[in-house]
Amino acid sequence: MGIVAGLDSSSAFTRMVVCDTETGAVLRQGYAPHPKEGEGPGSDVDPQSWLLSLGEAAAGGLLENVEAIGVSAQQNGLVPLDAQGGTARPALVGGDRRAQVAAADLTAELGGREAWVRAVGCVPQAAQPVAKLRWLAKNEPENAARTAGLLQAHDWLVWQLLGRPVRRTTDRGGASGTGYWSAAAGEYRSELVELALGHRAVLPEVIGPAEAAGTTPEGLLISAGTGETMAAAFGLGVGHGDAVVSLGASGSVMAVHHEAAWDPDGLITSYADATGMHLPVVHTLNAVRALRGTADLLGVDLPELSRLALESTPGSHGLVLLPYLEGERTPRLPHTAGTLSGLRRESMKREHLARAAFEGMLCSLADALDVLRGRGVAIRRVFLLGAAADLPAIRAAAPMIFGAPVIVPEPADYAALGAARQAAWALGVERGTLDRSAPPMWGGAAGLHLEPGQELAVGQAVRQQYTAVRDQTHPDAFGGGRPA
Repeated sequence: MGIVAGLDSSSAFTRMVVCDTETGAVLRQGYAPHPKEGEGPGSDVDPQSWLLSLGEAAAGGLLENVEAIGVSAQQNGLVPLDAQGGTARPALVGGDRRAQVAAADLTAELGGREAWVRAVGCVPQAAQPVAKLRWLAKNEPENAARTAGLLQAHDWLVWQLLGRPVRRTTDRGGASGTGYWSAAAGEYRSELVELALGHRAVLPEVIGPAEAAGTTPEGLLISAGTGETMAAAFGLGVGHGDAVVSLGASGSVMAVHHEAAWDPDGLITSYADATGMHLPVVHTLNAVRALRGTADLLGVDLPELSRLALESTPGSHGLVLLPYLEGERTPRLPHTAGTLSGLRRESMKREHLARAAFEGMLCSLADALDVLRGRGVAIRRVFLLGAAADLPAIRAAAPMIFGAPVIVPEPADYAALGAARQAAWALGVERGTLDRSAPPMWGGAAGLHLEPGQELAVGQAVRQQYTAVRDQTHPDAFGGGRPA
């Protein structure tokens, strides 16, 4: 038996778990908030704050007898380095709305959406490092000129833990989110860095999922590290045939696939995962924000909205809500608004509107699942994440609308657990007890299992009602039908 640690340095805090290498059982936990700075989208953060938080989370002997550490960190955090390895400016993190114009310019300059999809499996978004590089070049040319190397948040933390060696590394998962590394080809597109920044920069070496980034002078092995999305999927234990639906203000749907999946319209972001497989992701702009908007309209909170929805019946008496309140990314309707259809005297009741909000949100996410299915991605069960997954109305409707069994995992630090599992894998490979092709068999996430059962046909009818309204209102949303 050995002991490993996993840390997740998110946008607001560091969480650490110490686990048994054989079973994944959590032995100890630590937590520390990041110093208050750089809040909100488009923030600048001194990376040293991540180290301070890490140190506080590990206080009190948390890492005693630990033999290896894995690092997960917020995605889209870009750390520009000067020629000496210092930060050329503070890290650019978060959604970074400042880079929206930069992302649009880059998309046009390479020849459009499909050109980017073919190059790196995704279309530039404001959050991605490639768009932040263009923003830097346009708005801070002196800092851009000083930028000689590029790291992401987890790369930088790994590098610091190892004592800033000459060799800088990253992993496939993290690299696939940059906008200048192709998950399909497994290689950097350095010319895209030059297109964005104005010159090339030193990029970290991409190492395999089970490889170690190095060993500290004290003998502590540091694994490759990865982004939060990939670490959370690894911690959940998702595999081929599994999808993960995340319910935040916006939504995301991702699934494990054996090859890079891409969409010529750029609806899919083609990530790599933390195991050597691929992790295609589809984003929606509206998830829980549609529920909150409806709750505000009715003067209730989300639990009461859920209770009201369950007083209605599937189909909401013909009421359909297209939940595109902030425009939408899937389908690509950036300038549209939400639509409420089917208003009749008998449907104009609070409970039917509440039910329509839940069904509209879930049908929109089911559209995103269908985008993946249309590219050959198998989806046999769905993991449902986010605080809203506890709402009874979601638990009642999700299996029949998604058309698959749904698992609502128990709350846990899944990104930190994924980082720890990666550390155990690298340690096992180093010692010859594990194979590079097979990660440690830790137990999957415990949680509530929900089956569609006899309600499957009802869910299909709800989807058909939603699709009919969507296609009538936005006939070109998915080429005139469900995503294929």
